[in-house]
Amino acid sequence: MQTIKYKAIIYIRLSSADDKQGESDSVVNQRKLINEWLKNHPEIEVVAEKVDDGWSGILFDRPAFKEMMEEIEAGRVNCCVCKDLSRLGREYIETGRYLRRIFPAYGVRFVAINDNIDTLNDSGDDLTVSLKSIINDAYCRDISIKTRSALNVKRASGDYVGACCVYGYRKSEENKNKLELDEYASKIVRDIFTMKLGGYSAARIADSLNALGVLSPYRYKKDRGLPHPKKNYCDKDDAKWSPHTVIRILQNEIYTGTLIQGKIGTPNYKLKDLQRKPEAEWHRQENAHEAIVSKANFELVQRLMRLDTRTSPTDDKVYVFSGLLICGCCGNRMIRKSAPGNGKRYYNYWCPTTKKGGCARSVMMKEDDLLSCVLDSVKAHIGNVASLETLIANLNAEKVGGEIADKLTEQVSENERRLEKIREFKAGLYENMVSGNLSKEEHKALKAKYTADADVLIAANERLRREIDEALSCKHERLAWMEHFKQFANLDAIDRKTVAILIKCIRIIGKREIEIEFNYHAEYEAAFALLAKEVS
Repeated sequence: MQTIKYKAIIYIRLSSADDKQGESDSVVNQRKLINEWLKNHPEIEVVAEKVDDGWSGILFDRPAFKEMMEEIEAGRVNCCVCKDLSRLGREYIETGRYLRRIFPAYGVRFVAINDNIDTLNDSGDDLTVSLKSIINDAYCRDISIKTRSALNVKRASGDYVGACCVYGYRKSEENKNKLELDEYASKIVRDIFTMKLGGYSAARIADSLNALGVLSPYRYKKDRGLPHPKKNYCDKDDAKWSPHTVIRILQNEIYTGTLIQGKIGTPNYKLKDLQRKPEAEWHRQENAHEAIVSKANFELVQRLMRLDTRTSPTDDKVYVFSGLLICGCCGNRMIRKSAPGNGKRYYNYWCPTTKKGGCARSVMMKEDDLLSCVLDSVKAHIGNVASLETLIANLNAEKVGGEIADKLTEQVSENERRLEKIREFKAGLYENMVSGNLSKEEHKALKAKYTADADVLIAANERLRREIDEALSCKHERLAWMEHFKQFANLDAIDRKTVAILIKCIRIIGKREIEIEFNYHAEYEAAFALLAKEVS
């Protein structure tokens, strides 16, 4: 009877791509093949079996593979048996490192049955092993290219390729690549946007949903048996609504019916770390599914979130003018302060840089006076808009769209000018580094900065060109800007929603003087310009 010399681990790997190829590489068949080979090798005793099911061979951080290496490093095993070399790995450099350096260093005998590789007998010459490793690597690259191409085609046609649906939607029964409304969750999403427009902070919205017993997105999907994320930012099993979850929903453009995919990805098939792609590489499809909120309300919410949103300590709602008041002297944001007097509390808005010497004069206004002034100004502006609408009612819509398109085209030209300047600066970086004017670190930092600035401008121009096309086809939402003002025709009080929808900023000039910059100022001026042309 032959003495046992080797304590071996059977290593089996099956990737999702292998599984689609048929049964030849299945876990069962790999195990059967290896056991048949072991019958003729009594010197080998199997002490363990490690299986990586559903793992790509291009990476070596597979859980079962790491467990096997721990056994080898601990000296408990000195032999590894696989069906073929591709089961060990498909990345030829790393696979070669294990075969030529790591396994020999630990005295490990490696056997790949179908490839006739057995390091005990030195079977399989070095060139053959290298060629097989390169072929295995090329196979992975080919599969990666085909998979990425197929996904990009689907994204370009507006198909949803995600494994889990965003909260508020579900996959259609008729077409798994299309989204449809989840009746219950979509109502919650609408309520979240409504509360934000009403002045609630993200924390207050989260508290309200938790008080009503509404399940968080993760818990809702798990409760309904729906696909849900298991890594990254997914909530804990007992998690409730949080401000972060609310903000994530408020910032997601998918709720306007626009499908944006391909925001993140891996640089190539050999790296698994996800990176955020430039906006120019995203796949964007308008009207891909039914919207939950209008684009106008979505954009308004984004603007609200960019403002200073400090909340009231008494009702967890954002102050009416929070983030909108600007000192007419120094241009800094003004803050709200309270002061007691005659048994009451009075509220004033003032410039905080006054005490620090940053403002030439003390600018302050009482809150009651400000509310009264803003109400009168808003009502007057709404009247002007209504009169303007009456005057231009008979004008051709194409002309209005053309005016908007002209203004947008001017911005595109300005962005192109800045882009050309960035390209010139970027082109001269290398010469400056060679000549010694820039260090390698400075060259790298400046190159990254210019690239990022260029990506922003390129993405902005893409958006502007889409808006120009919409304006010229009379589909642009800016053509309906007057409706945003007309809905407040019977306004009798100022609240946060009214201020956010109608006003861009308020400059406090003095105790009784303010300047208001209304939203849609460009459209207002364009309508007046068009009217002047028609009259003349």
